[in-house]
Amino acid sequence: MGEISAVDFNQIILEKLFWAHEIGIRAEIISEGMAVLRLPYADKMLRPGGTVAGPFMMALADVTMYAVVFSLLGEIELAVTTNLNVNFLNRPGPADLIAEGRMLKAGKRLVVCDVMLHSKGNKDPVAHVTGTYSIPPMPS
Repeated sequence: MGEISAVDFNQIILEKLFWAHEIGIRAEIISEGMAVLRLPYADKMLRPGGTVAGPFMMALADVTMYAVVFSLLGEIELAVTTNLNVNFLNRPGPADLIAEGRMLKAGKRLVVCDVMLHSKGNKDPVAHVTGTYSIPPMPS
C-alpha cells in the first residue's frame, strides 16, 4: 500500500492513459483518499446548446476515482470500474471542469468513491458521480 503523488499520476496519464492525456486531464492534488483533477476547456467538448458533453464529465470523474484508488493503494493498474452513476445537476458552460473525488469506503476488493464536478468559476456543482472500483487480489 502507498500513496501516489499528483506528479506520479500525471506521468501515468501520459504513459498509460492515452485517451485521458489526449483530452487534457491532469491531476492537481492527490492525498490519501482524495484527488482533485482538472479537464481544461476545449471547443471539442461542447455539444449542441453550448454545454460540455456528458462523456467528458464521466471520463473526468472516472479518472478521478482511479486517482483516489491509487492514493490509497499505490499503482494498481488492473483496478477497474464496476459501477458509475452520474447525476447531472447544472449546465456546465465553456470552462475548465474541476473534479473533487474522495473515498467513501475501501474494502479488500472494492473501493467506493464520489466525485463532485464544478465548472471553473462557478460554485454550483455540474454533476455528482458515485462509483465503485474492483481491486484485483493482492499477491500473497
